Amino acid sequence: MTLARKSESDVDEEQVTPGLLKEEATEQLAGLVVFAEESADRVGENQTFMAFEKELVVKLYALARTVVVLFLTVAEERLRGGMPERFFRGGRAFKSGSAEPRSLSTLFGVIRYWRTYAREVNAARRRGFHPLDVELGLSTDRFSWNLLSVVVRLATRLSFAQARETTSWFVPQPPATEVIEQATLGFGRHTQEWFETAPPPEADGGVLIVQIDSKGAPTATEQELARRRGKRKPRRASHSPRHRGRDKRGQYGRKQRRKKGDKSKNAKMATQVVMYTLRREGPRLLGPVNRWVYASFAPKKHAFAIARREANKRGFTQESGKLVQLVTDGDPDLARYAKQYFPGAIHTLDIMHAIEKLWLAGESIHREGSDLLREWVEQQKDRLYEGKVNEILAELRRGLESTPKSGPGNKGKRKRLEDVIRYLDKRVQQMNYDQLIRQDLEIGSGAVEGAVKYIIGRRCDHGGMRWIKERAEAIVQLRCIDVNGDWEAFVQFVHDKVRQRGIQLGERVRLQQKAPVPLPDFTEVNHVVSKAA
Repeated sequence: MTLARKSESDVDEEQVTPGLLKEEATEQLAGLVVFAEESADRVGENQTFMAFEKELVVKLYALARTVVVLFLTVAEERLRGGMPERFFRGGRAFKSGSAEPRSLSTLFGVIRYWRTYAREVNAARRRGFHPLDVELGLSTDRFSWNLLSVVVRLATRLSFAQARETTSWFVPQPPATEVIEQATLGFGRHTQEWFETAPPPEADGGVLIVQIDSKGAPTATEQELARRRGKRKPRRASHSPRHRGRDKRGQYGRKQRRKKGDKSKNAKMATQVVMYTLRREGPRLLGPVNRWVYASFAPKKHAFAIARREANKRGFTQESGKLVQLVTDGDPDLARYAKQYFPGAIHTLDIMHAIEKLWLAGESIHREGSDLLREWVEQQKDRLYEGKVNEILAELRRGLESTPKSGPGNKGKRKRLEDVIRYLDKRVQQMNYDQLIRQDLEIGSGAVEGAVKYIIGRRCDHGGMRWIKERAEAIVQLRCIDVNGDWEAFVQFVHDKVRQRGIQLGERVRLQQKAPVPLPDFTEVNHVVSKAA
């Protein structure tokens, strides 16, 4: 049996030496050359490139596992001569014990290596650690950082089960679904610190655009959570997959029919921020430049505090005098927080929301689906783009006055017209679209609408999903980091932080977590914002 195959064993084999591993690697490398030549000799005898490539991958992975074990074995020999100086801070002294074996899952498969166990002398805690693991940044998860990075990145796009299945296409032994979920929560513990400390982008534009919107994700009800967390009934094996539904109904009973107006989604809102700059070239503003996204299930105020912090970081402080435009969907909460966090910004109502209100009002004046309705809406849209909002309001008020107070359907028509008039009248200052067009600024919130669907909707809003907000928070924030193009830098940031903690404490550190962290608190962000300002 070769050393590469022995390294995959679950039993404790004898510790191998670097010399034996070098011989094994050399033999495997020479075997690859022989394999290529012998495969080429069989061309014309039903030898295909497809079969050659599949077998080559298996051999390359076996060689890679041997090289990984060689690296770890040589590194262990280097450290065995003496404890690194960084472990002796504060006069600490260590004593070393015997070498212990460990299995580690890597991108190339499971390997097995040996490392020395050390324990601090005269320490109150008798817990020891392995200097090689700490020095190399290996956590106690028994999975390499690169492997965990791959599966968690996939988990931000796919379900945990699909992420594992996809990983199995190119990794011999992928982590279990539970490991992927816990690693996601582990990485999610560091997202807030990453967003706070990440450097601002370079070569930014001179105009800052901030767009904010919300999206609901289905969450578990208290009844569903009680069923999850309570003692589970023993599940009898079904005769076949087609009988599972029938057996489940027999075990838990039939579902009660929902009443009119009841919703099973139990949606909880996440707030999405999209921020980018525009660069002036002549009469036009070109962009987007350095697009950045952020999403959280924390209160909306938290999203504004984060946006303010990021704007300050990029040089768009309130005292800078630079142009900032904020685009929202007309939510009154967003308008209130806009005045608090971006008092000098141009606040714009997304024009598509205004047009939707015009269609709603027009259906109360003209018959739905008629040419007159279409012509009327087009006329109001022209006025909207020309900045003649007061003329639109006057037209709507005339329509309201001409609608009788009695008669079939008139009560509903009048209510819709009153609602639209009230909606537009409160947002006249946010609908100066003629001036915005002349300045080549934004009049729509398409960027954040797309981000909401892609970041939150595509991953968190599917049939059968029932999230806990704190767990969904880790997914959407990691997804934002990936979309921002910062994934590799973020993983390196978490790796260095965990490794440094292991060195300082002299103990093994674990990345995987079973419990998510609480939702972020905007008061902490406010402190950072005020300090930066």
